[in-house]
Parts: sequence; C-alpha cells; structure tokens
Amino acid sequence: MPSMMSKPVLWVLLLFFLPGMVLADETAINGANTAWILTSTALVLFMTLPGLALFYGGLVRSKNVLSVIMQCFSIAGMASIVWFVLGYSLAFGEGNALIGDFSKVMLAGIGKDTLSGDIPESLFMLFQMTFAIITPALVVGGFAERMKFSSMLLFSAVWLVLVYAPVTHWVWGGGWLGAMGLYDFAGGVVVHITAGVGALVAAIVMGPRRGFPATAMPPHSLVMTATGAGMLWVGWYGFNGGSALAANGDAAMAMLVTHISAAAGAVTWGAIEWKRYGKPSALGTLTGVIAGLGTITPASGFVGPGGALVIGIMAGFICYFATSYIKRILKIDDSLDVFPVHGVGGILGTLMAGIFSATTLGVFSGYGYAEGIETMMEQFGVQLVGVVAGVVYTAVVTFGILKIVDHILGLRVAEEDEIEGLDLNQHGERGYTM
Repeated sequence: MPSMMSKPVLWVLLLFFLPGMVLADETAINGANTAWILTSTALVLFMTLPGLALFYGGLVRSKNVLSVIMQCFSIAGMASIVWFVLGYSLAFGEGNALIGDFSKVMLAGIGKDTLSGDIPESLFMLFQMTFAIITPALVVGGFAERMKFSSMLLFSAVWLVLVYAPVTHWVWGGGWLGAMGLYDFAGGVVVHITAGVGALVAAIVMGPRRGFPATAMPPHSLVMTATGAGMLWVGWYGFNGGSALAANGDAAMAMLVTHISAAAGAVTWGAIEWKRYGKPSALGTLTGVIAGLGTITPASGFVGPGGALVIGIMAGFICYFATSYIKRILKIDDSLDVFPVHGVGGILGTLMAGIFSATTLGVFSGYGYAEGIETMMEQFGVQLVGVVAGVVYTAVVTFGILKIVDHILGLRVAEEDEIEGLDLNQHGERGYTM
C-alpha cells in the first residue's frame, strides 16, 4: 500500500515544483554574474575617473592640468546623459545592420527586473555607459592644450552619437560586423580604433600647439601620470574581464592575458629605450603598459597566455616606433600620443585576434576556431574588414563633425589664450598656486 501511494504523491510534488523550477531557470538573475559586472562597471569608471584624468593631467604642462582633468570629468557627465537619453538605444536597439532604433530611448520598457541575458539590463546599460564615457575622453589627448572647452563638449557629444554609437552597434549590437564574425572582445574597433583615429583627425584639423615641434613640451608631473597609469592597469581588469558578462573562465582568462600583455608592453618599451638611450624612462615604461593593455583588448577573450605575451611584445615595439613616426617624421601634434598607442594598438590587437585565437598553435593557441591555416586567414580577413571600416568611418565622420563645430563655435582658443594656459583662460583657476 505505501508503495502505491508514493507514485501519486511524487507526481503531485513534481507538478508543484517543476513549473517554478522551469520559470526560475528562464527568468532568474544570476547573482554571481551580476555581482561581477557590478564590480567591473565600477572598475571601468575608475579608469576614467580618476585614472585617465590623472594620466592625461600629468602629461600636459602645468598651465593646462586642470583643463584636461576638467574635460575628463565633464565628458563623464555629458556622455552619461547622452548615453541614457539616446546613445544606448542607437547602439543596442534592434534597428538594422547599421544603426539601432529608438525603442530604448531613455530606457523605455526597461525596469528593474528586465534582463539582458542573466543580468539586469539596467546593469548592462550602465556597464556599456562606462565604455561610452572613456572613449571620447581618450580623444581629448589628441587636441589637449588648445581646444575651447565649449567646442570640446559639443564635439564629444555629437561624436558619441554619430561615431561611437553606430560602430558599437556594428560590432556588439547586432550589426553587420558582428554578423560577419568579427572578434572584438572588449573594444579594439569600438573603443581604441575610434578614439585613436578621432584623436589623429582632430590633431590634423586643429594643427599643432604653438611652438611644436621646436619647443620641448615635457610632462609636468610624471608622478601624477604614473598614478593614473596604475589606476588604468587595475581598472582594465574590469574593462576586459567584465566583457565576458559572466563570472566564469572567460573572464578569468581575459584578466590573465590582459595582465601578461601589459607587463610585456612595459618591459619591451623600456628595453628599447634602454638600448637606444642608455636609460629606460618612467614615461616610456608607463606608455608601454598602456600600449600592451590597449592592444590586447580586442583579443582578450580569444587568445591564451602565450599569444598574449607575443601581442604585448609587439605592442611595445610597434607602438614605440609609431609614436616616433607620428611626431618626428609626420610632425603631427597628437599631443598625448592617442593614435600611436590606442589607434595603432587597437588595429594591431584586432588583427592579431584573428591569428592567435587559432586552436592549433601549440603553446600560443587561443579559444576561437578549431583548425587550419585557411580558416585562420579567413578570420584574419574578417578582422581586416573591421579595421578598415572602423578607421575610414571614424575619420570621415570625425572630420565632418570638427568642421561643423568650428563653424558654429570655433575650435581653437586664441594664441594669447594658449600662451596663458587653458586653466586660467577657460576656467579661471590654477592647478598650482605655489
């Protein structure tokens, strides 16, 4: 008799719990993933404030330190609002292959229980917002010490809508590059190529700082720059590791390869200087760190530690000579070396993601496709298309935005204002009173 009763009871219990179990499996927030992306979001914002602000602030002359820090903080505020109102919808709205739609304007239809995967969509939007903040902030380095504050704000806002949001949609929002299978784990095309090319175009359009290249313009505080670089290095764990959107092995490996590439970039850049000049400089080593970090970014979810070591060494070497070439040969005053470090690094890393993601390279194997030189070359071709598209689109649209802003407000401060310094001229304050 007990055995006969046990089957109905068992079925009742299954019918009672099974719907709840299925529902929970379909709709429940993953606590571990949510906690990790919350942490990563804070780390990526930490990269801009105070990391990039201090890194850039130390690189400029003392009369412009506040202006650069002010630009980073102001972009953080402005970009946050633009991203909330319009940018997120254009980047991640359904739309078409080129641009998102307006379905998510001001987070329409998104509540506290709305999910993106297994994390709250509000958190996904906030995580992506921190990328939308740091990208135009990086561009500041191309025109540092000579652009009007009002023009900087207008340019950055329009650039975020017309350059950053569409390219983000192409790669991460369901657009044509993502559909092609482009490997860009954390922003080689989306962040570093757009920022680097945008900075280069701005430097060319605006012309060099007064006295460049004859007058030396060394950083006024390498201690400030080193402090910012350290914050960037730590924050990059969230930048790349968080892009896994989960607390899992992908995030752990992304953090590991990020660290290895940064270390290799620092050692390589320092070694080149040591060989050429007899002394490794602090500035060179710090720049090598950033080159290694930027270059590994697009590949961080697809390559292994061996590939990361090679990518970091290549970043230190190639970005070093790109920096010299841009300023000494082409005489383009990309004030804080945004293009040779971030632009060249983003291009290099995006291309190398197509090589070192292969699973047939022994100790240098990655986590992409399975086998064959033919498949490797196919993926490299996709990566090349992504690079060319990002470079050309960003260059053309950035040029147009700069010309329009110049017509409306004028881009550049007057010569006497540049001599005085933007701290006093644009903000009525001094960074130092002693």
